[in-house]
Amino acid sequence: MPQAYRSALYTVMERAVRKAGKGLARDFGEVEHLQVSVKGPSDFVSTADLAAERALRAELEKARPGYSFLMEESGVSHGTDRDHVWIVDPLDGTTNFLHSIPHFAISVALQHRGELLAGMIYNPVLDELYWAEKGKGAYLNDRRLRVSGRRDLGESLIGTGIPFRGRGKAEDHAHYLKLLAATMARTAGVRRPGAAALDLAYVAAGRFDGFFEIGLNKWDVAAGILLIREAGGFVGDMDGDAEALETGNIVAGNAKLFEPLRGFLREHGGSGTAR
Repeated sequence: MPQAYRSALYTVMERAVRKAGKGLARDFGEVEHLQVSVKGPSDFVSTADLAAERALRAELEKARPGYSFLMEESGVSHGTDRDHVWIVDPLDGTTNFLHSIPHFAISVALQHRGELLAGMIYNPVLDELYWAEKGKGAYLNDRRLRVSGRRDLGESLIGTGIPFRGRGKAEDHAHYLKLLAATMARTAGVRRPGAAALDLAYVAAGRFDGFFEIGLNKWDVAAGILLIREAGGFVGDMDGDAEALETGNIVAGNAKLFEPLRGFLREHGGSGTAR
């Protein structure tokens, strides 16, 4: 897509993620020198994470004063304009980052009265910028994105995320492992790279044919949901007609595989919330 056709909103978001991304790229590979605090089992927050969130907020607030925020680290912050909400994850894939694995991203989405207007996911190490605006398509840098064209679930590659230890009830984790085992037996392969935002971007790019995960947060999925829909794919709640952005129990895929994948997951207990 030519640069001239990119909107002012794109420019605002790109400036913010690239500024925050510079700091993350600088710290990447030097994680042994970072001050790291423990938030919970398998859930760490680094100084880089917090610095990225501050940089994102400063840039977005400067360009759109008054907009509200929902941010992973600092939570909800109401501005004078409560209809527009920035949904921000400054570092999705923190564990990867802390182990010098270059699969992590910044995720930013803009929501207006519950409707996703724009989304951007940026991997600063690979300089891959995934972005979409409602009704205008999805892109990776300058290349238009389309979901994959595979039709057979047995030939599909599915992305997923395994719940971290220490979160939720033991039976919930056991249920997920049964769901994972069934999916591995039914498909060509399952991958768990460890960054849900990027995994959803990979569905939009056709790298994954589908994706599912249980118990995600809005900042994990907001940008990715819009990317997939603008790339011709489908996203829904694993168990029914609810909005996946609200429940966090997400399944995604192309037009041919979305319903078969969701149906298969339901047959094996879905998110397990009905147990």
